[in-house]
Amino acid sequence: MSSPTPAPASPRPVRVLLVEDDDLMRRSFTVALERYGYRMNAAADGLAGLELFRDESFDLLILDVMLPGLDGIGLCRRVRETSLVPVLMMSARGDGLDVVAGLEAGADDYVVKPVDTYVLVARIRSLLRRATYAPAPGPGQAAGEGPSPAAGESLVFGDLTIDTGGLEVSVADRPVALTPTELKLLLEFAAHPGIVLERHTLLRNVWEYGWDGDSRVVDLCVQRLRSKLGRDRIETVRGFGYKLRR
Repeated sequence: MSSPTPAPASPRPVRVLLVEDDDLMRRSFTVALERYGYRMNAAADGLAGLELFRDESFDLLILDVMLPGLDGIGLCRRVRETSLVPVLMMSARGDGLDVVAGLEAGADDYVVKPVDTYVLVARIRSLLRRATYAPAPGPGQAAGEGPSPAAGESLVFGDLTIDTGGLEVSVADRPVALTPTELKLLLEFAAHPGIVLERHTLLRNVWEYGWDGDSRVVDLCVQRLRSKLGRDRIETVRGFGYKLRR
């Protein structure tokens, strides 16, 4: 009698590091996300979270802003010194200072506590899709409606080169490291060079937000892109949005 065909291997569980000082929230988030299949590690302060991050490999970080020892903003900056791992910030206040500081430190997105589990999971899934993003084959369509540039295509805008197959970016032949969100935003611009893309279009196509998304995430991510690609590469069209200069 022949041996049974082995079952296909299960995909590797997504590893998430949660850094949250509130014991109840840390336990409840951990239990809730484990029910969705995420493999959770948790820390109660920023320094412990940094140590865990350095000792192990994670697919995504969830960082509270207000942490003892090393706050979430400082922790995000330390992470960005060596890693492009997706980072989701959590803020109890949700005010402009927290949001701007977190995004300027290199976070990809943020949520305001208290947050429903389904909202948190939706944001996590969106971040992970960006982290594993690959351009769709085939030609682009109208702005905001079509896919990003076809995989394998090399795009050149002045001294900026985008290898859409290898997902690599260089300026004047110098490699530029981009986070998954920064890369997907740049590819969205590159799919429509010279065309103004409104903030709500970018929120929908890059962050997968609806109309109620916070446009500050777009503005701060564009600011980070400019710091890496050159201030003049992405132009602001006041009252409308942004465009990539040809």
